[in-house]
Parts: sequence; structure tokens; C-alpha cells
Amino acid sequence: MKRSRFELFPSDMGFFPYVWLVYVAIPIYYISHEHWLRMAAGYLLIASFVLTYRQLFFARKSFVFWHGLQMLLLFTLSLAYSPYMLFMGFYISSFIPYYKDWRKFYAALFCFYAVLILPLLFYLPGLAAQDLYVVLPFLVVMMMSPFGMRSMYRQRQLETDLNEANERIAELVKREERLRISRDLHDTLGHTLSLITLKSQLVTRLIDRDPGKALLEAREIEQTSRAALRQVRELVSGMRTLTLTEELQASRRMLESAGIRLEAEGDFGNKEISGLVQNILGMCLKEAITNIVKHSRADRCTIAIKRTDSDIRLVISDNGVGLEGRKSGLRSDGNGLKGMKERLALIDGSLELRSSDGLTVLIRVPVVVRKTSGDGVPQAADGA
Repeated sequence: MKRSRFELFPSDMGFFPYVWLVYVAIPIYYISHEHWLRMAAGYLLIASFVLTYRQLFFARKSFVFWHGLQMLLLFTLSLAYSPYMLFMGFYISSFIPYYKDWRKFYAALFCFYAVLILPLLFYLPGLAAQDLYVVLPFLVVMMMSPFGMRSMYRQRQLETDLNEANERIAELVKREERLRISRDLHDTLGHTLSLITLKSQLVTRLIDRDPGKALLEAREIEQTSRAALRQVRELVSGMRTLTLTEELQASRRMLESAGIRLEAEGDFGNKEISGLVQNILGMCLKEAITNIVKHSRADRCTIAIKRTDSDIRLVISDNGVGLEGRKSGLRSDGNGLKGMKERLALIDGSLELRSSDGLTVLIRVPVVVRKTSGDGVPQAADGA
């Protein structure tokens, strides 16, 4: 069984848990002036408090235990040493919003208020006015911060639920599209293929006894197969293809969830761009955006589309680490780049990478002139 790698704090939270450790300097400073026995006991209490802080990031079933122990340690430190130990209440207040149930939230809040107020009342007769001016504002902030952080966590959870719902809806749409295609194929080809099978068996039996009749049946098989081929083409042409506008919206959601600002330029809803080209460009756009989110470490992305007389240009650029800084993903030898080139080859498109102040992906699809109208004016067909 593979052992999990030890983590001091959750890696997905970055440096945030470490920044809060700066508040430990306050109790360490005051305890450093104590007699050696009280100093040792104080350092032991602080170490235990830091341990509860670390455990609360990982605790699930034992969360209430560690949070309660943290409050008890703060209460002991405050009464035994100094009212300035109450500044460590910021640790406790940051975990109170983790209680999703309102009753547990208010219960933890009541205990927290008791931990703050009771030591303050104990020291109140001996506190100077300047001490109150320092302690009281911070206590008010600590007492109110759980409400603000709870609202922030709820907003974040709502955004997460919304993203999951959008992904679920997109998946359901794809599934419904697959079911529709399978139903249409069954209804369109089931009878025709059964007819071809029966006639093929009939030709096999007639080929020796009545070659003329067998030839007529074979010709009917050819006509039936051509009709089936025409039906398939009509079915495929009627399939719903992903448009660039839809893929742009999906890309925007993905980038926003990764904290990357998107700037879009051009007419993505251009009706002159055929469904096939839109579908291929959409898949290339999805691949490029996925790699930006995974590997670029960018905070800004620009997607621009432009149609000229000769080609359609789709440009995706970011301000990240560029091509050389990416360990994987969209590289010159990567599968993502290979897949994009293979798709673009179907419509004679090309792909170019430029790595300067980030990475720019330039996609060109030619506008091919295939026919002319009655007055001799060329008509574009793409391509577009």
C-alpha cells in the first residue's frame, strides 16, 4: 500500500496557512520574559496551539475536538500569562465559518466569545486605558470576522456549485445529443440495412437459377445503398455542431474559475464561417484554453478572431511562462499540439506558436474560392 506524502499544511492552499503563523510571535515575545518554568510551560502550550491549527486543516470527524482544544489552550494562555494572548483568537475565528450547520456555528461562536470576554474581564481592573485602546478594536474585529468569512465561504461554495451544475448541464446536453443521433441512425438505417440484407440473400439464391433476376436485385441493392448513403449525409449535416460562440462561453467559465481574465476580440458569431470550420476551431480553442489553465501560470488571456478575404485567423495568447516554461501540455512535441494540427489538416488549416511575453497560438484557415455566381463574382466557400 502506497503511503501518502506528509504535508505540513494542505498544498492546494499555497502560502496562506503559513502567513497566519506570524501571530505566534506575540505570545512567544511575552512568554520569553517569564521565569524558566513558566517559560517552558508557555512554550509547550503554544506548540500545542500550533498543532491544533495544523490539525484543523486536515480534520474531518475530529474537527470539533481540535477546535475546542484550541479554544481551551487560548483561554489558559490568556489567564495564565497576558491579555495580549487574545490576539491568537484570529486563529479560532478563521475556523468558525467551517461549521456549515447554523446551530453548530452559533455554538462555536458563543464559546469563542466566552474565551475572549472572560479573560478580558479578569484583567480589566488592572488594564491601563492605552491597553484597552489596543486590545478592544482587535477583539471587535475577531468577534465579527466569522460572519464575514462565512459569507465569503458561502459565496465560494455557490460559485463551485454553479460551475458543477453548468458542467452537469453540458454533459446532459452531450448525452441527449448522442441519444438523438443513435435514435435517428436506428430509425433511418435500420429498415434500409435489413432490406439490403434480405435482397443480398435473394441474389445469392438467384445467381445460379435466374442470373437476370439476380442482376435486377443487385441493381436495387445499389439504389437502396445510395439512398441510405444520402440519408446518412442528411443526418450528419443536421447534427448540432459546437459553435465558436458557445466554446468562447465555455472557455470564459473555465478561465474565470482559474482566476484568469479573458479579453475577447472579433465577431465569433460570424454566419459566414461554416459549421465544420466552427467545430474544428472550437475544438482547437478548447485545447489551447485547457493548456493555458493547466500550464501557463497566466492571469490574462486574449482570444481574437478575424476573417479576411484569404483566411480566418484565430489567435489565443496569454501572459504566462511561455513555451519554454511549460513542463508539459502544449509543446512542440506534445499530443495537444499534434491533435490540433491533425484537426486543422482536415480543412487545410495551419498552426503557429510564438513564445514572447507568454505564448501566442495563431491558427489560420484558408477561405477557398470554389465557384462563381452567375455574374462571375467569386463565392467564398471554406473554409468559410
